[in-house]
Amino acid sequence: MKLFTREWGTGDRHAVLVHGVMSDSRCWRTVGPALAEKGYRVTAVDLRGHGHSPRSHEYTAELLAQDIVDTVAPNPEILMGHSLGGLTVSLAVERLQPDRVVYVDPAFGPELPWWQRMLAPAFLRTLAWASAEAIARRNPRWDPADVAIEVETMKAYDRAVIPVLVAPGSLRPPKTMHAPSLVVLADNSHLVKEHVADGLRDRGFEVRVVAGAGHTVTRDDFHGFMRAIDGWV
Repeated sequence: MKLFTREWGTGDRHAVLVHGVMSDSRCWRTVGPALAEKGYRVTAVDLRGHGHSPRSHEYTAELLAQDIVDTVAPNPEILMGHSLGGLTVSLAVERLQPDRVVYVDPAFGPELPWWQRMLAPAFLRTLAWASAEAIARRNPRWDPADVAIEVETMKAYDRAVIPVLVAPGSLRPPKTMHAPSLVVLADNSHLVKEHVADGLRDRGFEVRVVAGAGHTVTRDDFHGFMRAIDGWV
């Protein structure tokens, strides 16, 4: 599937950005221009079922990854993914062959017990109808523009994508590092527990933590995130 893309910059180097679930390419509204200022042509995709990309009768992490391969040019200098986008990037990296990969608090776990898998779809549907006030209370460090975007994207995404997040075995860290890779974690990440981070380090991944940041690291602490990726972009 060909995906909708948003671009910043006209540089000679190429960066590809992949958002997380219930979001779209606008979540990179600060990171995209910052990379463009560093000389990149930045392409941010809307995953299938999100933003302006088509909806589908089927959603799997593998299909999301194939869509990226079908949409962007291979061999970007930077391939970056947040949350579900990080999981998706991990499945696309071998085919896209980027110079470097940046995973932002990626969806590498944990595996949910059966009762949480049953409750998760209803919980996520409830989140999707949260008001701007509720989102702002939950994310006090966000810029109001990000709150407004979150309201729109959470209402717009296709709820059929939720099983990707709750299916047994869907959320898993990569077993192999196919390109030099940096993992930027939220403080006390709920998705990459310390033993998983240690396993990534053992496989050659560099792991950095943005102190005080929540899951949406770039919105909680944009400057801290940019410091975390220093030397990689």
